[in-house]
Amino acid sequence: MPTTVNTTRAHTVIARCLRLASFTEETGSIRRTFLSPPMRACHQEIARWIEPLGVTIRIDAAGNLRGLYPAAQPNAPRLLIGSHLDTVPNAGAYDGVLGVVLAVALLEQLQGRRLPFGIEAVGFSEEEGVRFGTPFIGSRALVGRLDRELLDTKDMQGRSVRGAIEAFGLNLEEIPEAKLEDGTLGYIEFHMEQGPVLEKMNQPLAAVEAIAGQSRREFRFIGRANHAGTTPMNLRHDAIAAAAEWILKVERMAQDIPGLVATVGQIEATPGAANVIAAEARLSLDVRHGSDQIRKDAVDNLIRLAQEIAVRRGLSARQSSVLKQSTVAMDPFFMAEIEKAIVATGCKPYRMMSGAGHDAMILAEKIPTAMIFLRTPGGISHDPAESVTGEDIEKAIECGLHLLDQLAASPQFHKRTIRA
Repeated sequence: MPTTVNTTRAHTVIARCLRLASFTEETGSIRRTFLSPPMRACHQEIARWIEPLGVTIRIDAAGNLRGLYPAAQPNAPRLLIGSHLDTVPNAGAYDGVLGVVLAVALLEQLQGRRLPFGIEAVGFSEEEGVRFGTPFIGSRALVGRLDRELLDTKDMQGRSVRGAIEAFGLNLEEIPEAKLEDGTLGYIEFHMEQGPVLEKMNQPLAAVEAIAGQSRREFRFIGRANHAGTTPMNLRHDAIAAAAEWILKVERMAQDIPGLVATVGQIEATPGAANVIAAEARLSLDVRHGSDQIRKDAVDNLIRLAQEIAVRRGLSARQSSVLKQSTVAMDPFFMAEIEKAIVATGCKPYRMMSGAGHDAMILAEKIPTAMIFLRTPGGISHDPAESVTGEDIEKAIECGLHLLDQLAASPQFHKRTIRA
């Protein structure tokens, strides 16, 4: 049975998240990207926590930390629990990392007790897509999608993903060994909600029922550079002005379609001088919705609007796909068990959609997956002000322990045969 709730373990989780936050590429802020030097320090710190628990630790060829807590019997199937260790620029201390630290906390709370299945704690090397512009590098390796095209992708310094892997001291030839083992029973991910819903509902925890589909595209408005002081307004082909008009169209469309969110998060102008009309504007677009068809229609309409704006202003518009991810439903059996575990903590069951992408959506291609959200105070995430409360962490640990006991006692769970 789960152990009695105490505040010490919640304080330990928070302290460990803050400790990992100190491993950063930038003084004064948190930034930890795919296989950057601070990632090695993260691996070493987490290993220090879990080695005394009898956990076998390895870093796979994609840079994921994998720690196997053995089952009661040798060669038993395993359940994965984890999240990602990389961050966005100027990040907070809990996004991603909290899920890894909670996995460690659950292993500690077992106090050496072995279950009918092993537990593999996973700290994914990359989820955010910051360094190479492509997210989920770590979890793609587990489902066999770390292909040549992705390995050849380069960062702003011209180093490829394969080059980063080799520079970290990993062996590219071992990438196939990162794939999920046959018989893997599933994946559970704890994560802060990153939004205001649970706080508004006064709920500490929720079972995620699906992860919204996501489209990421790059747009380019191509005009003509000219002198800012001598070119009349009616004779300009200003790429920035076209981009600005289109950005407002993006905002208006998202406001008019319930459940749709659309974001232009990056814009870069060329040549980028104050006294030169912009010849080119390069923008990112991120569109998400629980319905794949609504999301697709929105993207198609935004492509059409970009073309119309460009033609009317005497420019050209180009666009390319960066990411296209369908909506992913979480495993119904896991969701029901999570709700039962939430009730066992004294809380009301609650299900919700995730608007953010997570490694769980990638692993769902091969194995049953589920997510447990923790309330996010103020709904703030991807910002230094993001936070969690000790009380909610306590509920998450208690929920996790109830869930493990439920799965250990479930004949239905043990009958699952998954070929990864």
